[in-house]
Amino acid sequence: MSETTGAVPHTTHRERAVVVGSGFGGGVTALRLCEAGIPTLLIERGMRWETGPNATTFARFSNMDNRSAWLTDHSVIRNIDRTWAPYAGVLEEVKGDGMTVTCGAALGGGSVMYHGMTLQPSRADFAASMPLAAHLYDELDEWAYPTVARMLGVSTVPDDVLASDPYASSRAFLDAAPDAGLDPFHVPLPVDWEYVRGELDGRYEPTYTTSDLAFGVNNGGKKSIDVTYLSAAEATGNLRIETLHVVRDLARNDEGLWELYIDRIDTDGTVLEHKTIVADAVFLNAGSTGTTRLLVKAKAKGLVPDLPDAVGTQWGNNGDRIYAWIGMDADIGTVQGGPACAGGRDTSSPIPFAVIHAGSPEQPPGMKMMTVVGFGIVDAAGTWTYDEADDDAHLTWPASGDADLQAVIGDYMNRIAEVGGGRMIDTDAKAPGTWHALGGVPMGDAVDLYGRVHGNPGLYVLDGARIPGSTGACNPSMTIAALAEHSMAEIIRTDLSTWSDSRGPSRYPRGITVADIKAWRAEWSEPRRQARAAAREFVRSRLG
Repeated sequence: MSETTGAVPHTTHRERAVVVGSGFGGGVTALRLCEAGIPTLLIERGMRWETGPNATTFARFSNMDNRSAWLTDHSVIRNIDRTWAPYAGVLEEVKGDGMTVTCGAALGGGSVMYHGMTLQPSRADFAASMPLAAHLYDELDEWAYPTVARMLGVSTVPDDVLASDPYASSRAFLDAAPDAGLDPFHVPLPVDWEYVRGELDGRYEPTYTTSDLAFGVNNGGKKSIDVTYLSAAEATGNLRIETLHVVRDLARNDEGLWELYIDRIDTDGTVLEHKTIVADAVFLNAGSTGTTRLLVKAKAKGLVPDLPDAVGTQWGNNGDRIYAWIGMDADIGTVQGGPACAGGRDTSSPIPFAVIHAGSPEQPPGMKMMTVVGFGIVDAAGTWTYDEADDDAHLTWPASGDADLQAVIGDYMNRIAEVGGGRMIDTDAKAPGTWHALGGVPMGDAVDLYGRVHGNPGLYVLDGARIPGSTGACNPSMTIAALAEHSMAEIIRTDLSTWSDSRGPSRYPRGITVADIKAWRAEWSEPRRQARAAAREFVRSRLG
């Protein structure tokens, strides 16, 4: 980023509560603070993108431009060779050693450009991913997950939409799944299906019905965080949103207050103002990548010297893998409707996983191709370390972190092709990537079960950074939001009077102690070891 010609002004501001980031964790956090009467400032590096019927707000695959990419001069989509002037677009690519992360940059976070898969893990799969939080599942299932589903207005694809021509590829996937050993299911999605019907009958330009969704939905009807949680928070009168604000550093001052060092930027990245925001409480919701980088920097630079040693650890990719299914027997037509509405699972698998068909917005000429994505439970083996030369944190991901899972997913992908014809190509084999980064500030070791950072009252992590590596063979959005709902209920009830009190480490509520956490970890370590051993044996038996 460059600075304006001449001196850049510096201002200082005092706030009660600051939320950094506006995705699933940030949206929940902001709404519940505002409902509790807390004046709240939400900081977002990206822009507010407003849509409606036949809008041209977002870039499309057919006319991909700088609206698709965050402050870079080239496309962040693989195999797309286009350049442009840098702009505050919606997707950022963060390259690590062994893994590339794609993350959102917009008001609403990743909810603006994700397909919308809103999946709740089973009790067993939740516990396998987050053993320290396994005992919370009853409460999450009773009210937190349903609250998220209600706020996002989720529903599955209606029969008439699924029966329409653009959804032939979804029907082909659902038809092939049972003979491939998968239980097919319809994916809950935060979509107003009347907008999809409007595309089908010609009222609106196609975007859902062509799966042209990766940069945002131009027609509206997608119930993303900006138009659900954040809209409700703004309606309270207690929320102020500042977009195009990039948090550079976080520090704790001598009074125990939190200081955020921020650049206010123009849409081309030019720095217009340096800001220091001093706050009683800071809620980090910049996503696994953003939150982890910020805290790794703060620890390494001594800005928050007593951050837990676990900061920067237990990171994972949610087991993401993208396959291209080429040359299937079924007639899938020339366009593929979305969002990703058709999935399959095998609950007998020793490693929990799911595979989902996500429509392809463009197909190679003369070729039938469908995209099928897989994800599941992985070891949270990734780490982030500080690089002084770049003043940034960098990711290292070992290939062994998800090797067992990928063998299982690959086996089922090949089964689908055996049943439906054609072949599967692993598009991530040579250059692994993920859209679902998780971990880096893990529960138990870095934060407590409610997101309180150990030893640092008033500092919270309520996004995917606190979830170690995977979310129970589901994409993460619903679990991130449900955990944030659960945590905010406790924080509002118990913490407001403690902010700016630097007396010592954060407390576990309801009598939960550090010893309890260690006991739960020990209790679940052996079942996880046994599950991994069973998975390896399963892979060997399948692959010979």
